[in-house]
Amino acid sequence: MFYRQLTNEEREALAARILYEDNHLLVVNKLAGEITQGDKTGDECLAETYKAFIAWRDNKPGQVFLGIPHRLDRPVSGICILAKTSKALGRLGVMLKEGGVHKTYWALCCAAPEPPEGLLENWLVKNEAKNKSYVVTERPGAKLARLRYRWLRDTERYHLVEVELLTGRHHQIRCQLGSIGCPIKGDLKYGAPRSNPDGSICLHAHEIRFSHPVSHSEVHIVAPPPASWPH
Repeated sequence: MFYRQLTNEEREALAARILYEDNHLLVVNKLAGEITQGDKTGDECLAETYKAFIAWRDNKPGQVFLGIPHRLDRPVSGICILAKTSKALGRLGVMLKEGGVHKTYWALCCAAPEPPEGLLENWLVKNEAKNKSYVVTERPGAKLARLRYRWLRDTERYHLVEVELLTGRHHQIRCQLGSIGCPIKGDLKYGAPRSNPDGSICLHAHEIRFSHPVSHSEVHIVAPPPASWPH
């Protein structure tokens, strides 16, 4: 199996973005704009890039296995877990489905939430054609979305909100925060007044806690937000 040749600069950058690694897991700090797995755009995905990196670093002549137990939206940054073994991939999939992985996000919002902290419970439906979710009343086909949020502090123009994700629905954080008048900076789809220059949105997978799928030791990982975030 041949992977593309990475430049020395790419190798250094990819190594610096590794947050945790062992024989079963690779956890990296995803950049906004990267896709986690291949899609119709044909752009190289995060998994393929790190396969090329591992093949070079570990001098692997054969195929590198990297499974994808979960995805982050393309304009979102932060913690992304990749599985280096099929055992870890299968067990992580179950853990994610059953709520065994605790995920905390940071969102830089255009307005401060009121009240400053609370629980949001909404029924969501996904419009496939528009690739967008909507808050609706309970009805067949709608899925219950739950999250806790907490205002952390204000910047000069924006408001930092911490979100604990309790379910994993399509565009859940973006849709639910937008529904209470707190769209995420840069997220035109859910109510932000303007886009970010790089096409990102200011939503970041900041912290994750889970029991290792193989060793069962506690894993706690924090990823700093992008340097481009104001203040």
